[in-house]
Amino acid sequence: MFSFPSRSTGTRRRAATALGVLVSTLALTATTAAGAAAAPQPGKDRVKVEPGQAYMGVGAQVHGDAPAEPPSMGVMAPTDGVQGIDVSHWQGAINWTSVRGSGIQFAWIKATEGTSYKDARFNTNYPAAHGAGVIRGAYHFALPNVSNGATQANYFASSGGGWSRDNLTLPGVLDIEHNPYGAMCYGLSTTQMRTWINDFYTTYKSRTGRDAVIYTTSGWWNTCTGNWTGMYSKSPLWVAHWTSASSPTIPSGFPTWTVWQYTSTGSVGGVAGTVDRNQFNGSRDRLLALANNT
Repeated sequence: MFSFPSRSTGTRRRAATALGVLVSTLALTATTAAGAAAAPQPGKDRVKVEPGQAYMGVGAQVHGDAPAEPPSMGVMAPTDGVQGIDVSHWQGAINWTSVRGSGIQFAWIKATEGTSYKDARFNTNYPAAHGAGVIRGAYHFALPNVSNGATQANYFASSGGGWSRDNLTLPGVLDIEHNPYGAMCYGLSTTQMRTWINDFYTTYKSRTGRDAVIYTTSGWWNTCTGNWTGMYSKSPLWVAHWTSASSPTIPSGFPTWTVWQYTSTGSVGGVAGTVDRNQFNGSRDRLLALANNT
């Protein structure tokens, strides 16, 4: 409690007014700082998103089910081996020559979302990564409540998700995860979700000749597909598990992982701010085999 010495009434009133102004100023400053800290920041606090703005891992963050980050990025075992990143417009301008010079060998770049959104930086990132010698591919952020899987696969394949055997192009990715805009499983039953995923896969393969890679978390897959094993022999698994452990936890429906997204707060030369970091489960020769369908 504040107390004032015995002075004239005017003096006490002036002191109280000054104190009130000070308290109000401090409260306003704190509120402003809190608001700034809570605001989404490209490549960092990217939790509140508008339609079309989603990115890999945002669903788990929105639903409070994000795989926990390790306390220190300096102790992560996965930083060895064949390294990659995934990006969208949230990373802003990227110097892909610097990315490759930092040891990054592959990248997946957001191309589309749903049936009407194309990432604002895809047309810049995709050819620039290719020009820098980064083995790259495109990914589609699925919205199963918007249309059927075949419709979204066609949209993706026609909007950057194609494939060619050129040593630098990876098959497209179906990013299927927690719904960042609503109910976790998009209002679909496990049977309906299985049908949706299979329709996307079948259509994408008919368009490109390639098996789509599936990006997901174990929590989402086990819950929303009911531990489905129907894709394990078709699609390579890209699992998100942000941990410093020596291996990720994978969905029940898959025997192993092909790519592991081990942190959402990594760093790499050529990218301002944080970026998702990934490890390929094998040598560069095996990565090229995935790229060239050999």
